[in-house]
Amino acid sequence: MENTERERIIIPDENGDEHLFEVLFTFDVEETSKSYMVLIAVGEEESEDEEAEVHAFRFEETGEGDDDLQLFPIETDEEWDMVEEMLNTFQADDEEEE
Repeated sequence: MENTERERIIIPDENGDEHLFEVLFTFDVEETSKSYMVLIAVGEEESEDEEAEVHAFRFEETGEGDDDLQLFPIETDEEWDMVEEMLNTFQADDEEEE
């Protein structure tokens, strides 16, 4: 299995505490011109009993630099369905590579 370094980002929570996440993948939806990001908390490894929690956001690049993003919560069922479908595809591709 190939060990590839994933992009990492820091996201503050509502208390201002910073949390480190790895970007699993990003994707764009041409019809809506929106971009989405799927993340996993660093250190949250999958075990045989439990799956790691995956987080998803809609994002926009702010244009102030390469790493400047603005994250937005996913609010509609349609968006969640789309993210779930992309996650299933990502997991299937990942399993084929192993």
